[in-house]
Amino acid sequence: MNNREFTLPVRVYYEDTDAGGVVYHSNYLNFMERARTEYLRELGYDQDVLANELDALFVVSSIQIDYKRPARFNDALEVRTSVENMGRASVEFRQRILRKAENMRDEEVLTEAVVKVACVNATSFKPGAIPQSIKGALSGDY
Repeated sequence: MNNREFTLPVRVYYEDTDAGGVVYHSNYLNFMERARTEYLRELGYDQDVLANELDALFVVSSIQIDYKRPARFNDALEVRTSVENMGRASVEFRQRILRKAENMRDEEVLTEAVVKVACVNATSFKPGAIPQSIKGALSGDY
């Protein structure tokens, strides 16, 4: 769909880990949520703009996730986000969480996911079409 990839750096804090110092599985979803939010913000669509000006919200409707390797306390990660597919009222994001190696050139994929979000009316929460301006921005036509 769109070859543009958004990257969000994330540091693993103690609060993100379990007793063994490994990132707890649901925190990867938090990292991905932050990346999608920041991606939209970079395109000019803060969550409050979506809700208040465009009367639209994006809600997660499904997630397919593969955990490949663990992230650990104090790791420097990157969450990479791109649009995989876009419909009238939904967007599928491809998201990968990577750890950079010591030499900062090599990278290791830790988690991969396809996250489908649906566009809903901010007041009624009923599904609705994605506003054309957002579709254009997400598809790279901005």
